[in-house]
Amino acid sequence: METREFDVVIVGGGLVGASLACLLVPQGRSVALVDAGSGPVPLTADPRKLALAAASLDTLAALGVLSRLPVPPTPIRRLHVSREGDFGQLRCEAAELGREAFGGVVLAGELGAALEQALTALPGLVRVRGRAEADGVDGGGRRLRVLPEGRPAETWQARLVVAADGSASPLRGAAGIEVARHDYGQTLIVTSARLSAAPEGTAFERFTDHGPCALLPMAGGRHGALCGVATAETSAVLALDDAGYSAYFQRRFGWRAGRVLEVGARSAWPLHRVVAARLVAERLVLVGNAAQTLHPIGAQGFNLGLRDALTLAGLLRGAADPGADALLAAYAEARREDREATLALSDGLARATAGTSPLHRLGRSLGFAALNLDAGLRARFLTGAMGYRPGVPRAAEVLA
Repeated sequence: METREFDVVIVGGGLVGASLACLLVPQGRSVALVDAGSGPVPLTADPRKLALAAASLDTLAALGVLSRLPVPPTPIRRLHVSREGDFGQLRCEAAELGREAFGGVVLAGELGAALEQALTALPGLVRVRGRAEADGVDGGGRRLRVLPEGRPAETWQARLVVAADGSASPLRGAAGIEVARHDYGQTLIVTSARLSAAPEGTAFERFTDHGPCALLPMAGGRHGALCGVATAETSAVLALDDAGYSAYFQRRFGWRAGRVLEVGARSAWPLHRVVAARLVAERLVLVGNAAQTLHPIGAQGFNLGLRDALTLAGLLRGAADPGADALLAAYAEARREDREATLALSDGLARATAGTSPLHRLGRSLGFAALNLDAGLRARFLTGAMGYRPGVPRAAEVLA
């Protein structure tokens, strides 16, 4: 069987894998993308609402993806964060930082469709729908057994294989990379909602004893409505009719955005934390959910994965050997600070906001007070949340 050779093979055609392909092909490398179908739904049918950080919007604009969206991202101009039963709340305006918005909200399926169009326009990209299995390392390359849909198996060799194949990542497992797992015991229910008094451009995060709730501004006066539900209660909550779920969300979220007038179709997403013990193996690198799967608090999952892709693409630009040990070690080190900080923020918020003791409540209230009173501290927090992190190149630099 003839072996096909590539500089880089990306396994996993989700949002991060597709974005990485868009970053690498313009560098002139031979790139293949194996859409392993690892996601729970097709890329273009994903019903989730994504809060994209400003830095992520910059990247997607540079890649020509945002211009392909049927509806532009809905700007997040202000944040409103509170915790049921706690004193105080956090209110922030993007104008404080001289910005029009902290980021924007898109439908994941629409972003997926825009990335599909961008992939189709990439000259020279080899794309296969099917699966890829690890088949060993042979000196200057890593072998893969590729099983395209409806075609005989093929043998590929790549100087670098990128595992973008999701939380379960078969490639990560085949490389013997261990993971730390945590089940939050919750399911995130995602829908859209229309409310009577939701201010335009405001994103709400409301923490409760039963889990987080959030409202994200969307086009047409609607909001993405996200609600964490205990795993044992998920089936009963999903069984509610629209009126029943509207009342349920109202009880959980409160009245700060007015009355819940209408809700749309609902989908459910179990909440787990999966963190790889290391990001690289011989001629293999992990990105996106294969590297780390986060709690959705703070909306950092895809934003962090896109920074993985940017960092890797920046290091590969001009590199003689994309899979060299020194380059992969540099990638792991370059991602360390941002990754550790984001993991700590996501998991820390999930755990800290769940506590109900007086000490937890006092600590959270003091935290709100500190962020409200210290403009410098608030600015550092918000700049990080916007995705502008040291050591992460801009897309324009990677594509130049």
